[in-house]
Amino acid sequence: MAEGAAEAPAKSDGGGDSGSSTLERGVAPIKPQYLTTKEQFHKFLEARGQEQPSQETEARDLDGCDLAEPEAKRIRLEEGQVGDGQTEEAAEPKEQPQAQKRARGQNKGRPHMKPNHYDKNRLCPSLVQESATKCFFGDRCRFLHDVGRYLETKPADLGPCCVLFETYGRCPYGVTCRFAGAHLGPEGQNLVQRVEAQAPPVRNGLDKALQHQLRKRRFCFERAEQALRQLGKGHLPGPVPPATVPGGAPGQDICDTQQAPLGPGTSPAPGSPVQTCGPLTDEDVVRLRPCEKRQLDISGKLYLAPLTTCGNLPFRRICKRFGADVTCGEMAVCTNLLQGQTSEWALLKRHQCEDIFGVQLEGAFPDTMTKCAELLNRTVEVDFVDINVGCPIDLVYKKGGGCALMNRSAKFQQIVRGMNQVLDVPLTVKIRMGVQERVNLAHRLLPELRDWGAALVTLHGRSREQRYTKLADWQYIEQCVAVASPMPLFGNGDILSYEDANRAMQTGVAGIMIARGALLKPWLFTEIKEQRHWDISSSERLDILRDFTRFGLEHWGSDTQGVEKTRRFLLEWLSFLCRYVPVGLLERLPQRINERPPYYLGRDYLETLMASQRAADWIRISEMLLGPVPPKFVFLPKHKANAYK
Repeated sequence: MAEGAAEAPAKSDGGGDSGSSTLERGVAPIKPQYLTTKEQFHKFLEARGQEQPSQETEARDLDGCDLAEPEAKRIRLEEGQVGDGQTEEAAEPKEQPQAQKRARGQNKGRPHMKPNHYDKNRLCPSLVQESATKCFFGDRCRFLHDVGRYLETKPADLGPCCVLFETYGRCPYGVTCRFAGAHLGPEGQNLVQRVEAQAPPVRNGLDKALQHQLRKRRFCFERAEQALRQLGKGHLPGPVPPATVPGGAPGQDICDTQQAPLGPGTSPAPGSPVQTCGPLTDEDVVRLRPCEKRQLDISGKLYLAPLTTCGNLPFRRICKRFGADVTCGEMAVCTNLLQGQTSEWALLKRHQCEDIFGVQLEGAFPDTMTKCAELLNRTVEVDFVDINVGCPIDLVYKKGGGCALMNRSAKFQQIVRGMNQVLDVPLTVKIRMGVQERVNLAHRLLPELRDWGAALVTLHGRSREQRYTKLADWQYIEQCVAVASPMPLFGNGDILSYEDANRAMQTGVAGIMIARGALLKPWLFTEIKEQRHWDISSSERLDILRDFTRFGLEHWGSDTQGVEKTRRFLLEWLSFLCRYVPVGLLERLPQRINERPPYYLGRDYLETLMASQRAADWIRISEMLLGPVPPKFVFLPKHKANAYK
């Protein structure tokens, strides 16, 4: 029915606005009755939004900064509207912007001011955590120690219910929680609803003792050093005995109880037991062969791609609810992990609902990548470790990581072989077609990756130079499937409907990885499994965002910083969600990923608001879920092209 409706404007070559919009290349075909202009679209939103705020405050934030349109862009638009009858005074300013040519690409000139009022009147952590001991800093502490004074300056609560209090029975943020009214007593004490022990819902946290060892460089990397010595001699690294002691705690310094590394040129005599420190076990004598390593069987499963910035833990929980089978953490830089950076280790956290979970590492050198692999093998619980060989951004590429490894085959081989020797879990690799647009390298690397020990490879059907200017080349992915056999190959690129997924599976890939499609509509996993198009309503989409905010408050905290961090990642996600076109508004199904939505009016006000591409409207949606934006807080999301990999 929708396909027949799309044929009518094509036959009537009348040159109308509605017919031309359906035939315009790269624009989603929306039914004519829903189409509108940019002016009418924003006028409709502003008219419905004037019920509470005034017209003057609609397009600006609480500090007076215009969020609707930057000042420089408004001047440029006014100059472009000047006709032939302009005066000399109006023509003079037109010559000035030529000297200041606007740099295209990343929106680095956006106003992004972090709130500076967090540290003002901030309560001492010793009081927040209700510690029995006094503050360690005493009179030198720069935080408040008067709870009454803090409550006088604290902003009003954002809601009557605290997510952490309802979930765990106790809120660790106490009086600093922005929903503190739900769990504060009459005298300001923090109430506890239940105290029964519960299993931690999030794993792979950074232990303080482990962080101290990493910062002091006291962590022992015996397996990695032995593998690197063999790689340095030009020999293929042999099986390395596990460096963990049964019953040992993660992060424990076990150098004293480990086997001494073999000296240069020495090897145990064939048939003789390896010298051990302690009781002799089968693990010491019978070493694990590569074919006996833990296998990764995810053929036919839906794989959520490791998405930088947007692929956080709350977003992965949303995708798991809609049917994602395999999840992977955001790209983590190996050098930052080895330094014990808390922010980088947070990317490794795993929720209990993620039954098949992996982490992705980025690095350019065999020593750091191999040591990081051994570190993760001993400290975190993952089902596989992935190497990022597809990141196209200059920050990573110019340092030799990401896509640059495809041109550095010697280092690439050492990284894969070294990591594979120290890991007890499968090692996977994510690559692109190549670096240059017309020079494909994947078909040459896949047989080598299979020999190096990779358990699975994911191929993104684009090159680094191509970025997203063209569609993914699934014909080339089909050719690479035969080259990679019997190693499983996953395909990635332009999956936005179950029809796209079916065509991708016909190429013979073992499975598909979904990236941007999950950002545009996380219910895509349900559509693929049920083989249908879901005409999801605006209220259901708002409920998804509401669940995301709940998960965000659980993950990042319910105090002021946690609320605004949740808002920040919500706005990042909304910059992708606005590109989704509801199924009931399309003339032709399905929506293609390279088709941008024109201006249209939805079936209700909320559906229209979610289709807006203005950051001010995204902030308005966040205020529906997280309350008003604090004063002197301006946030505009990053350029969309760099929010994922």
